[in-house]
Amino acid sequence: MDGGMIVRKREEIPVSSTWNMADILPSDERWEELYEETEQSVIQYEDYRGHLGDSAQNLWDALQFDEKISYKIETLYVYGKQRSDENTKDSRYQQMAARAQALSYKAAGLSSWMIPEILGMDENLLESFRKELSQLSRYDRTFQIILAKKAHTLSAEMEELLAASMEATQSPAQIFNLFNNADIRFEPVTDRAGRELPVTHGTYISLMEHEDRQVRKAAFESLYKSYGQFSNTLAAVLDANVKQAAYYAKARKYPSSRAYYLAENEIPETVYDQLIEAVHQELLLLHEYVAIRKKALNLEEIHMYDLYAPLVADSSRSIPFEEGKTMVLEALAPLGEEYVSLLSQGFDNRWIDVYENEGKRSGAYSWGVYGVHPYVLLNYNDNLNSVFTLAHEMGHALHSWYSNHSQSYADAGYKIFVAEVASTCNEAFLIRYLLNTTEDKKEKAYLLNHFMESFRGTLFRQTMFAEFEREIHRRSQAGEALTAQLLQELYHGLNEKYFGPEMVVDRQIDFEWSRIPHFYTPFYVYQYATGFSAAIAISSRILAGDREVLEGYFQFLKGGNSMPPIDLLKLCKVDMSTSLPVKEALGVFKQTLEEFKNL
Repeated sequence: MDGGMIVRKREEIPVSSTWNMADILPSDERWEELYEETEQSVIQYEDYRGHLGDSAQNLWDALQFDEKISYKIETLYVYGKQRSDENTKDSRYQQMAARAQALSYKAAGLSSWMIPEILGMDENLLESFRKELSQLSRYDRTFQIILAKKAHTLSAEMEELLAASMEATQSPAQIFNLFNNADIRFEPVTDRAGRELPVTHGTYISLMEHEDRQVRKAAFESLYKSYGQFSNTLAAVLDANVKQAAYYAKARKYPSSRAYYLAENEIPETVYDQLIEAVHQELLLLHEYVAIRKKALNLEEIHMYDLYAPLVADSSRSIPFEEGKTMVLEALAPLGEEYVSLLSQGFDNRWIDVYENEGKRSGAYSWGVYGVHPYVLLNYNDNLNSVFTLAHEMGHALHSWYSNHSQSYADAGYKIFVAEVASTCNEAFLIRYLLNTTEDKKEKAYLLNHFMESFRGTLFRQTMFAEFEREIHRRSQAGEALTAQLLQELYHGLNEKYFGPEMVVDRQIDFEWSRIPHFYTPFYVYQYATGFSAAIAISSRILAGDREVLEGYFQFLKGGNSMPPIDLLKLCKVDMSTSLPVKEALGVFKQTLEEFKNL
């Protein structure tokens, strides 16, 4: 573990363990050329203004032009942002990402008349154009989405004004990201042997899993001491972000921020409330898990910093990246040869940026540009969690690969609501594979605990986040200021409710809201819990040999955004408009608890 705690400089990481950004653009010089070319051509939006209804050809040409500009800006932004994420202290790439983002706002302003103009066309005229020019069918789904938003689309002038305001209102998220990734520092901690262990975003979870309780407690206190010092500032930044969401919701005539953000994904608000309600009904399962954890760790009191500690001694073995890759390949064999072959391509062809380095963005993600293979950022730490993160992010990556290879640029980008399904399916396959291939009782207990932890961390924790978010947006809309004190009290109360009477809810956890990046993308986190529930249902059925679900799953992966997310999941025989998949997942959690207790 100590080897994994040393944070290297970027240039000390072997090239083979870094992603190959040249697959997007060969050089920074080519980026500058593409930027200049796009900046010059973006003004051509004006050539099409007022002429979409002149002919089918005009409409087609305008939509094609818009698609090409979007693609170029996406390429510029992803390249700049991913290079910036390699080292967030490198201002050159920060600048490039910022310039690409500014260009995207400019393009949004210059093209903001398009949707109002399409909505202003007679629907019969639009229909006659589609019959006249068959290739316009490429945009059928685009038209469906545009027409569904008719009541929330403003005049061309107002749309232009809204688009122009976007750049100025992104500041809260930008301030938080720079603060969280580049500026905040945590005091190191010392283990019993007197060795100093650095506390960083990348090492924090490893420290929370440390067998020495004093190390866990010290790391927990170090992290939240730093956030606590800035709680008033961070509350103001979050408050500004919540107000920004409310501003756009109101401008677009939605009754609330939540209604606005869920409409973007074509999700009924009942799905959000059903999730929280279904989890509330089974909170006793989480309380029971806390009690089991307290007993297994032989504690008089269980604290928040005991939540990640392995329940079984000596099972947190070191798993180097090469071994981790093999485990993932074997675990995902039930998805067939083609899927496994694509995984190998990703592993062998530098799709992945593997290890933490100084200044590197924390966490993990999968991203990329249409027409180029997907990319994965990791901070791999030679442990089982890292193997699960690898399986998870490659689930995202291959979802994107299938979607991009099966759909046009217009329909390839799947909605966030389904984004967590493929990634969580991969984790479920991995846990089942590991449980089936071990006879060792200790290891089985460790794995069952890991599975229970994924329920705690995804289904319960993200639902708690979703409830927190629902409440802060509701209070802000009612005119309350989101002060640090209000946020801390609200967050403390939710932790007590979710973790139950056995848990000592340390006051440090009251600052946890201030370090969650996803709160800056409003009403995002609930989708981890819904996606997790759908994935547990799908993976269980595939492993039980349901060929129909397996075939439906590949249709789903290839579906992109070709239909609403709820309909895409129905291809896998999962209906998220009901609370059944969430209840089914909670049933699996209950079985896992029983299995663990029996061991």
